[in-house]
Amino acid sequence: MNFFVYVIENENGQWYIGQTNNWQLRVKKHNSQKVKSTKNRGVWNIIYKLGFKTRSEAMRHEEYLKSGAGRKYLKELLDRK
Repeated sequence: MNFFVYVIENENGQWYIGQTNNWQLRVKKHNSQKVKSTKNRGVWNIIYKLGFKTRSEAMRHEEYLKSGAGRKYLKELLDRK
């Protein structure tokens, strides 16, 4: 798989949903304060990732996960309240 949708969580239980072609490097960037949207929000750990062949497929899945139905799906999948 060339592209990934990922969900990271910080110690406060906050989630960030994104997509990338290198999820390991992207998580490192989140944790080194190099991503504006997650800067100064603590340490992030990956809790979900799924690979796709194309960026457009990954972007569609990212958009779904950011919807109400997608967040509900993630909470059920990850057994979160």
